[in-house]
Amino acid sequence: MSTKKAVFIVCGLLLLAALIAACGPSQPGPAGEPGPAGPAGPAGPQGEPGLAPSATDLTCTACHNDTSLISGKVNSWEASVHGSGIATAYAGGRSKCSGCHSGGGFSDRIAAGVTNPDEFTTTYPNPSRPDCRACHQIHTTYTSADWALETTAAVPLYAFEGQTFDGGMGNLCVNCHQPRRAFPAATDGLIDVNSTHWGPHHGPQSAMLLGIGGAGAVAGSPSMHYSTVENTCVTCHMGDGDNHTFDPAVVTCTACHADAKNFDINSVQTTVTGKLDALKAALTTAGLLDANGKIVVGKYPEAQAAALWNYIYITKEDKSLGVHNADYTNALLDASLAAFGQ
Repeated sequence: MSTKKAVFIVCGLLLLAALIAACGPSQPGPAGEPGPAGPAGPAGPQGEPGLAPSATDLTCTACHNDTSLISGKVNSWEASVHGSGIATAYAGGRSKCSGCHSGGGFSDRIAAGVTNPDEFTTTYPNPSRPDCRACHQIHTTYTSADWALETTAAVPLYAFEGQTFDGGMGNLCVNCHQPRRAFPAATDGLIDVNSTHWGPHHGPQSAMLLGIGGAGAVAGSPSMHYSTVENTCVTCHMGDGDNHTFDPAVVTCTACHADAKNFDINSVQTTVTGKLDALKAALTTAGLLDANGKIVVGKYPEAQAAALWNYIYITKEDKSLGVHNADYTNALLDASLAAFGQ
């Protein structure tokens, strides 16, 4: 090979090496779109079983256990008028009744801030009885705070403008235990007794404690059971809080009446019963009650209709025979007997 040709080849090789060195390594281009997912692989082996939680780890068992915390109270509640379900079966699903006679209706009414059951028109095809959930804030916090009452706010008595019951925990009860009606006004001196269900309606105990709700020109005042008993209804009817029959116990009375052997303290119930018997006889003779003690519908002189109202109020509705308010009860009966010259 000639020297000239050899030089030419060497120069070419050097130029090629210089070009390669100048370019360096190439950069990767942008990533492409991902391809479709492949098939799932086989399941792995089953792991070791976990440990079962102990009873102390389950917050439910703090209440739902074999103690009397709930079960004992349920047993006594089932024996109560609230638990028997009679009133719920009759009125729990009715508009204007469900707010008291249905447990769920009561809770819904309180939550809605409706104080007058006549204004609560929700109906329930399967009403519940007034049970734990009706009175307590069950399963709200899942702590002991759930035993708090739905409300303890003072309660306006809707049948009596300007009257309010404020008796601590007993306020819960008064949302229902108050008269639905006041004694009606006379027309031409007569009162229209237009129904065999005429009267204040079934739960006027709060009004009796306040000394209102009766008929006629009889002045009343709050009884000592309202003004001096802390938590009013709850204290007397539940004692230490465990009595869910809501039947009062004489042992509770002895906190104030040390010698009490029964509820006829100072013969209050004996006196009231005697006056009620005399009034019933007078109402029957005058034709306002039939031989079975049922109301006879008709229009009657105001004084006689007032006597009938008071008889119903005391014996069929309040039912304490003077215990709730002895002075007011006796005053109503004395005025009622006077309407018949007694």
